[in-house]
Amino acid sequence: MRAVVTGGAGFLGSHLCERLLADGWQIVCVDNLVTGTAANIAPFRHHKSFESIQHNVSEPLYLDGPVDAVLHFASPASPIDYADHPIATLKVGTLGTHNMLGLARAKGATFFLASTSEVYGDPTVHPQPETYWGNVNPVGPRAVYDEAKRASEAFTMAYHRTHGMKTRIVRIFNTYGPRIRIDDGRAVPNFLTQALQNQPLTVYGDGSQTRSLCYVDDLIEGIVRLLATDYAEPVNLGTDDEVTMIQLATRIKDLSGSSSEIVFKPLPEDDPRQRRPDLTRARKLLDWKPRTSLEAGLVKTIAYFRERLG
Repeated sequence: MRAVVTGGAGFLGSHLCERLLADGWQIVCVDNLVTGTAANIAPFRHHKSFESIQHNVSEPLYLDGPVDAVLHFASPASPIDYADHPIATLKVGTLGTHNMLGLARAKGATFFLASTSEVYGDPTVHPQPETYWGNVNPVGPRAVYDEAKRASEAFTMAYHRTHGMKTRIVRIFNTYGPRIRIDDGRAVPNFLTQALQNQPLTVYGDGSQTRSLCYVDDLIEGIVRLLATDYAEPVNLGTDDEVTMIQLATRIKDLSGSSSEIVFKPLPEDDPRQRRPDLTRARKLLDWKPRTSLEAGLVKTIAYFRERLG
């Protein structure tokens, strides 16, 4: 079986490549390295079943030979990244999705879309089931990511309905673990970097906003299980273990043995107040649930950050 993984040098993409290689797949990793990094895929470069192409999937991609699955994970994914690359973020979610759907259709391959909990925006329903249509500001600073992903889901379902293509959509909630970028800008890498350098931990707002943090290995397990189904509707993956940002900062400070103080800064525009997936669909469909506790996952991630920060 041969799979194309776009964004394969990114945080999630590289873990997905690693898992599929272990499962016996041949992998074509496609990444333009705007937010991905060659170091993430360096361990697989000499694997006989792995090849990588530096390419922007917002431009058409032509490949020789058979392809069984196209897994579209390419996109800037943190608020810092899509603020730096707003047009590229819109393009990879729209033009990139269209191009990869075209590749999958040409090859008779399954198309797998990495969507996001951001399609729910700042939710008025809690926890968020897949049937919730969201509360998104279409002209706010986060819209380039939120609306690109909403459009990518619409593209995917249009190809499924019009061409009878095999498609999957995963809505990924907050995920962390080794290989997440140190300068990613989201809560876990921010707090870890600050704590390990004994700098003040910056909590936005009053710290009462929540996130549900899933360890990367658990997420990848869910993705592999979803790929093996024939289910076309969106599926939430993440954890329903919800923590406030002040709890997370305190936990990371304690686990890393840091002397950092916690300081507060204004909440960014359109920052969601609550974020927790309704996982009923994933549990029934995939017989899946996250298994790694927040503490166990943070310990592994802290070890990775210590090594990177030297």
